[in-house]
Amino acid sequence: MSKEWLKEAYGTAKPIIAMCHLDALPGDPKYDTEKGMGWVIERALKNLHALQDGGVDAVMFSNEFSLPYLTKVDAITIAAMARIIGEIRSEISIPYGVNVLWDAKASVELAVVTGATFVREIFSGVYASDFGLWDTNYGNVSRRRHDIGGDSVKLMFNIYPEASVYLGNRDLVDIAKTTVFNDQPDILCVSGRTAGAETSSDLLSLVANAVPETPVFANTGCTADSIASKLAVVDGAVVGSAFKVANDFYEMVDKEKVLRFMDAVRAFRK
Repeated sequence: MSKEWLKEAYGTAKPIIAMCHLDALPGDPKYDTEKGMGWVIERALKNLHALQDGGVDAVMFSNEFSLPYLTKVDAITIAAMARIIGEIRSEISIPYGVNVLWDAKASVELAVVTGATFVREIFSGVYASDFGLWDTNYGNVSRRRHDIGGDSVKLMFNIYPEASVYLGNRDLVDIAKTTVFNDQPDILCVSGRTAGAETSSDLLSLVANAVPETPVFANTGCTADSIASKLAVVDGAVVGSAFKVANDFYEMVDKEKVLRFMDAVRAFRK
């Protein structure tokens, strides 16, 4: 697969996709019923503005605080995320995507409904994870995507998901090669072991060299200090915790940190 589409889709080479983490939603154990959905929407909008004003290239909305995650979400989760994106849609000025953790079919359906142009998910593989046995079926998801008119939605395959291990004696390079052959992903994402954990540059380089025609993104752990070294070997990055106050997963986005990070990205691009 060619990488030419990246610049057209995100307006630049080596794009930075920022995470807009949504607070716990109705049905989640940590949902605050007293503050309600209005509070969740207000915080999502504040984070969105901080990311956009800081200069990121795209944003991805995820139900990050729906911990512990489900591999098949309830309908209320999709409804809540659709409401949030719908209410702030007029404020979004950059490309946006969605990630319904961890339900690939729900992510694609939400993208079609909300007009998102890309999705990140665990589309393929079988894993032993903190969320139980994690079995996927990309054949079913790809057919659902086609049936609902989502063929234009770009798919980011997380082939090294956090908090899990691939079931089977296969190394990551082998997984990357067969995933590209069998599933034709738009982007391959490689993660650290948990959200915010650094992704090894050596690991990124191995995957990028194994599938030179497919974009590879660093999926976790990039910082203003490390982003240049990551972008030297991959085609982009997904960034979450590094944009937050004190690099704390649970905090709000800090616009000044976003600005400093993107200054480092622009310096690398030059």
